Amino acid sequence: MAPTRGARRVAESGSARQVTGRSRDAVTGRSRDAVTEWAFVAGWQIVRRLPERSAYAAFDRAAEMLWRRDGEGVRQLKRNLARACPEADAAEISELSLASMRSYLRYWCDAFRLPRWSEQRIREGFVLDRHELMDDALAAGDGALMVVNHAGNWDLAAAWACLRYGGLTTVAERLRPEGLYQRFVAYRSAFGMEILPTGEPDVVRILARRLQAGRLVPLMGDRDIGRAGVAVDLLGEPASLPAGPALLAELTSAPLYPVTMWFEGPIARGRVHDRVLPSTAGDRAVRITATTQAVADAFSIGIREHPVDWHMMQPVWLADLDPARLAARASSPADIDAGEGTGA
Repeated sequence: MAPTRGARRVAESGSARQVTGRSRDAVTGRSRDAVTEWAFVAGWQIVRRLPERSAYAAFDRAAEMLWRRDGEGVRQLKRNLARACPEADAAEISELSLASMRSYLRYWCDAFRLPRWSEQRIREGFVLDRHELMDDALAAGDGALMVVNHAGNWDLAAAWACLRYGGLTTVAERLRPEGLYQRFVAYRSAFGMEILPTGEPDVVRILARRLQAGRLVPLMGDRDIGRAGVAVDLLGEPASLPAGPALLAELTSAPLYPVTMWFEGPIARGRVHDRVLPSTAGDRAVRITATTQAVADAFSIGIREHPVDWHMMQPVWLADLDPARLAARASSPADIDAGEGTGA
């Protein structure tokens, strides 16, 4: 039976409302993206021109304000700190989380002001303990893998490494909006960094070629952005860490060094941990997991030594992942040949 004229009008009206709703959502999303990009551009333009003491004082106040709001990121930070400091009670974890937020906002103030820093200030502003391990590896022409945690000031560390080693290649999560991502790429490229986006099909292949050419490749290794991570023990509890660094170490002859970072007074510091040799026992999945576990062991040491400078406000441990992601992870085993999970 053909629909009546009234029924057709009702259906057409409903379809129009759906299209209008989708259009409104798209406009709202574009507006939100534009505001986000504008805020970061304003930060880069304004914060770098403020007197140094005023700029850092403002970011310190912003850290306290965000901490008092106690949003999901701050609550997750507290859960993460409770793993790093199991002896601390609730009041102490609260104090540590405020200190950690101040450390995180210090990183952002540094990042906004970094383009105006002189080469001398960059060289003096970051100190890498045991850097001779990196020096020797790169001098030998084998390239070097630095697996870094989200701590201290990783942008300053990368700028320092570009000055010392003549550039580097890394990957970065593709931020929204696209304009903001491109600005971050330009910001980092100005220091000599080659930036590859996560999720691209040839990322691992390109990184392997860069390592074989003797280049430095630092990768963030404490956050599994996609579902390609492997389950390892971090601070005594199962966590999901990216498999990319271990895979690259197996595919190339480049040495793999975990690096943990922190702030110490007016400077940022890092420590090169002992080289992680790729595991040779078992099939590839077993080998990748074993190598990633060695990286997690080094991270556990660094996080315990400097918990407030670990800026992790996302879930890392399997117990904190939402049920939908856990189900997806269980039904889609990690594809260790993929390039996901290696990004900053």
